[in-house]
Amino acid sequence: MARFRKTASPEKQALSVAKSLHRGGHIQSVRTLSNYQERLAIVARNLNRFGIDGEIRGLRETHIHTYLDHRRAEVGQKTLDMERQALQAMARYVTNEIAPEKTFSVVKSDHEQHLTGRAYTPEQVTLVAEHQSAKHALATEIAYAAGLRASELHTLRPVEEKPADDRPALESKWTGREGVRYTVNGKGGLVREVLIPNALAVRLEGMRLSTPVQITDRGVHVEKHYGIGGGQNWSNSFSGASNRALGWSAGAHGVRHSYAQERMDELQRSGLTHALAKETVSQELGHFRADITETYLR
Repeated sequence: MARFRKTASPEKQALSVAKSLHRGGHIQSVRTLSNYQERLAIVARNLNRFGIDGEIRGLRETHIHTYLDHRRAEVGQKTLDMERQALQAMARYVTNEIAPEKTFSVVKSDHEQHLTGRAYTPEQVTLVAEHQSAKHALATEIAYAAGLRASELHTLRPVEEKPADDRPALESKWTGREGVRYTVNGKGGLVREVLIPNALAVRLEGMRLSTPVQITDRGVHVEKHYGIGGGQNWSNSFSGASNRALGWSAGAHGVRHSYAQERMDELQRSGLTHALAKETVSQELGHFRADITETYLR
């Protein structure tokens, strides 16, 4: 009976290549070697997404060009360059796929970071979450799906346990979306309803604390009921993960921009006018002023 070798984990694949580079004396800098190992692990995790089978040591030159061509649409130039350089070192000195003097052409990233726009694409949010711990990754997914501020993540409660303050609500609120209603404490102490997709709500409830804990975040005392990230710690985690995954960061608040822009598109496709869609989004975000929503749509 034929035996099939189990594919090694991305981390083990990258470590194997890094050890070969080190033993051969081809990479002298410890920092560079560590960076290459980290990038090669990311490459290994992404191969299947791009229809490339096998492990990174089996990559042919054509596979590498295919990989980089896909990645140019997802990440910034800094990250793309580092992955290209790590693959180049492997192809030169470990797999002998290319001659030592040969280089891979620089691939230009399709992603441009606009300083006036902070929104992340769904693919970018996923990549950022993959570079976070489990509790911070879940917080990122929830903040993106419900348009939450960092501080609001600490205050999540089922609506049955903590009702929302009385505020006007359009019938178009959450049109086209399904989920479980929770409340959060927003700016000025406003308690508002938010909608968390069903699958994320199940995962959130799996992080429910048996006993609430008191924490202090940015000088504010909060009672926390779920063991997920939030506040300053989550913001720092998000920014660091964004820099590692994408080569840039627009800050954790960028996921609220993503929510606003995606909801505007959804609502207008459902038939709402621009003005009504903007008013609806303002209520979902907890502004209750459509003019403030404009800052999220740039």
